[in-house]
Amino acid sequence: MPLIKSVSGFRGTIGGVPGENLTPLDIIKFTSAYAMLLLEKHSKPSVMVGRDGRISGTMVQGLVIHNLLAMGIDVIDLGLSTTPTVEYNVLKSNASGGIILTASHNQRHWNALKMLNEQGQIISKSFGQRILKIAATGKFKFASVDELGQLTEFKEAMDHHIQGILSLDIVNSIAIKKRKFQVVIDTINSTGSLAFPLLMEALDIQYEIINQKVDGKFKRDPEPLAKNLSQLSQKVIATKADLGIAVDPDVDRLVLIDEKGIPFGEEYTIVACTNYVLSHKKGATVSNLSTTRAVRDITKQYGGEHFTSSVGEFFVVEKMKQVNAVIGGEGSGGVIYPKLHYGRDALNGVALFLSLLAQRKKTVSALKQEYPQYYMCKDKLRMDSKQHIKKALSKIKELYQKWNPDLTDGVKIDFDQSWVHIRESNTEPIVRIYAEAHSQKKADALVHQIQKQIKESFDFLRV
Repeated sequence: MPLIKSVSGFRGTIGGVPGENLTPLDIIKFTSAYAMLLLEKHSKPSVMVGRDGRISGTMVQGLVIHNLLAMGIDVIDLGLSTTPTVEYNVLKSNASGGIILTASHNQRHWNALKMLNEQGQIISKSFGQRILKIAATGKFKFASVDELGQLTEFKEAMDHHIQGILSLDIVNSIAIKKRKFQVVIDTINSTGSLAFPLLMEALDIQYEIINQKVDGKFKRDPEPLAKNLSQLSQKVIATKADLGIAVDPDVDRLVLIDEKGIPFGEEYTIVACTNYVLSHKKGATVSNLSTTRAVRDITKQYGGEHFTSSVGEFFVVEKMKQVNAVIGGEGSGGVIYPKLHYGRDALNGVALFLSLLAQRKKTVSALKQEYPQYYMCKDKLRMDSKQHIKKALSKIKELYQKWNPDLTDGVKIDFDQSWVHIRESNTEPIVRIYAEAHSQKKADALVHQIQKQIKESFDFLRV
């Protein structure tokens, strides 16, 4: 499996050959290059480091921390943590940056270095390119014995993050406590098992966690899609819970299950949270090009303006800053509320969603029926090479030229009652094909049509 270098970090499978997988040598190169750039900007940099519950986490963490110390950088070790926890704490501290060790929704044999700037945000594309350039040279300068970095632990990071969420004016803790919610949470054998009890107990919520042991031996596919959440759905029904909550291993994506055990839909996480935020504060919203039109529709209902961005947290955040958005996110279950921090945050998403439920005094299933009803088909193709991917996108662009496709990120074709988006993944060597329409049949047909058109020109393997 190739080593992937993108705005989402440097990720790959553990073991294998340097330059082709995420090996210790690759980890050292990328960490050293990142450190050198921080040393250019800060006289005595400090970096926060946290990791999810992956099997390889301890090994990768040791390499990263000791490499930073050897470069003369102070390290604040958060240990087992979540992506939003690291992002929030970097923002609220004097740290020069952060590194999160997580491959997000990828399988357990993957890991990655997700790097942050001093504002706790994903590094820019240009910064990432500079890291790659320095890493390729292999010319690093390590500190002398008297200039080595100092290591400290920060065990209170999750507590600080949860307190930050609860201190938000928009989070209605009083109303949530009055509702006496009962929930089931699938934390996929990772660090959500440590973070969610803090939030649930602070809100007086009765909860049960499944897949709780933090051992990285994921009991389900780590991507929190409906097809992977049957255990959670069954548990919600069996316990008569009000809500099911599922996250990915680093807790930045949030997917919900209603009280009947039916998926709320990962696309509708950001729809519901947008609904709640706009009911309190009017303003612009942002979602990526592959996110449901329902976000746009809800925004218009409140008199706001909706904007789109390329797929990826960095791009959504950049657009949010440009338009001063009050909320943004992605249809994969990512909620970004800038009053807390500019990053996807499942814990904050839960607090916003529970506040909405408490305010509206409805069940989750009843709430879903109030939103514009769209249906989405999501599929993916593995192509032979990047060159073939480019040719495939060019072919689709040519075929749909009369629809004036959006080329911001791949090819997005907007029809009157539907759309289809074809793009190269930021995190995997695949082409993603998403379509949305007012019926599942029409959405499926759009994806199959695009697949057929690509198949006519290229050999491919469906994954």
